[in-house]
Amino acid sequence: MGKAELMFDKQMVWLEKTARHVILLVGGVGLIVIYSGFFYLMFKGYDTSALPWYLLLSPWICIYFGLAQTRQLAVILWFKQKLTRK
Repeated sequence: MGKAELMFDKQMVWLEKTARHVILLVGGVGLIVIYSGFFYLMFKGYDTSALPWYLLLSPWICIYFGLAQTRQLAVILWFKQKLTRK
C-alpha cells in the first residue's frame, strides 16, 4: 500500500465514524422531538390516530444505524431473545 492509500483509508474511517455520530445525534434529537410532541398531543386530548406508525419508529432506526456494528448485532440478538418462545 502506498501512502496515498493509507491516507484515503484513514479519511474513510473518519468519515464513517463522523456519519455514525451525526446519525446517532439526529436519532436522539428526533426521539426527543417526536415523542414529546406525540405525548403532548395525547395528554392534551387531541386525536393521534392520523399520525402514521412509522413516525414513532423512525428515530429508533436512526439510532440503530448510528451504533457501531457490534452494538447493532447485540441489539439484533436481544430482540431475537425477547421474541422467541421458550
